[in-house]
Amino acid sequence: MAFLKVNHLKVYYPVRGGFFRRIVDYVKAVDDVSFELRQGETYGLVGESGCGKTTTGRAIIGLIKATAGEILLEGTDLTKLSRRQFYPYRKDIQMIFQDPYSSLNPRKRVLDIIAEPIRNFEKLSPQEEKRKVQYFIERVGLNPESIYKYPHEFSGGQRQRIGIARALTLNPKLIIADEPVSALDVSVQAQVLNFMKEIQKEFQLTYLFISHDLGIIRHMCDRIGIMYRGRFVEEGTSEEIFNNPQHIYTKRLLSAIPNADPRQRKKQFQLREEVEREYKQSYHRYFDDEGKAYPLKKISKTHSVAIP
Repeated sequence: MAFLKVNHLKVYYPVRGGFFRRIVDYVKAVDDVSFELRQGETYGLVGESGCGKTTTGRAIIGLIKATAGEILLEGTDLTKLSRRQFYPYRKDIQMIFQDPYSSLNPRKRVLDIIAEPIRNFEKLSPQEEKRKVQYFIERVGLNPESIYKYPHEFSGGQRQRIGIARALTLNPKLIIADEPVSALDVSVQAQVLNFMKEIQKEFQLTYLFISHDLGIIRHMCDRIGIMYRGRFVEEGTSEEIFNNPQHIYTKRLLSAIPNADPRQRKKQFQLREEVEREYKQSYHRYFDDEGKAYPLKKISKTHSVAIP
C-alpha cells in the first residue's frame, strides 16, 4: 500500500459575475491529478508558475479544501475528515515554505517559533520544551543559544534551517517542501539541499518536493510529476524524465535549462529550436481543443505520458 495516494484531486475556485454575483465559471487550479508516494522517497512536482503544484501541496496538508478527489494517508482519506478528525494528522504532515523571510514571525524569538507546534500537540514543561527546541536547532547546524534571537538576526539560509527545524519537531512522516531554496543565494542552496538529504535518512522522512527548477529536482527526487494547467503531462523516474522525455511540454522545460558550458550553448540553442518546431507542428497530438493535457497513459511500468 502506498504511503500517500492522491486520487483524481480537483481544486476549483468559483468565478462570480453579474448583479447577483452568481458563479459563472471556475478556475481549475488542480484538475484531476493522481499520484502516489512511497515511504522514504522524494517525489518532485514540477511546472511553471500557476500550474497547480503549490495548490496540490496545500490541499494535501489541509490549507486548501479539495473540491473533489481523495487524499489517502496510509489508507485514511483526509478529505472526508472533519476539522476535529483531521487535527491528529496535522503533526504527520509538515510544510517548509518558500520564503524564509515571511514564513517566520519577526516578533517572536526562535524558541517560540519552533516551540509553537510542540505546544499544540504536547504538554511539556518549559525546561523540556527548551531542551527539545535546542536539540532540533543543533540538528540543523545552528548554535543552541540562537534560540533567544529573532529572525532578522539570521541569514536567509539560517532562516530556512529554522523553518526546517520547526517542521521536524513533531517527527512528521511527510514533509511538503514548497520551493524551499528559491529565495536563497545559489551558494546557499546546495548547503540546504544537501542538509535536507541528510535529515531525510536520519529521520526517515518522505518528501513531496515542489519546484520549477529542474536542476534542483534532478538532484533531489526519485520520481517526478510534470504539471501543466492543473494536470499531469508526464510522470516517471528522474532518469526517465531527464533522459527519455516523451511529452512536448517536458521537452520544452528541459531545453530551457541554462547550460554553463559555452561549448554546449550552440547545441542547446539548436535543440530548443527543434523542440519549438515540434511544439507548433504537433500541438494537438499533446493537447485537446481547450489546450489541456490528455489523461496519463502508461508507456512502461514506471513511465506515464498524457497522450490521446
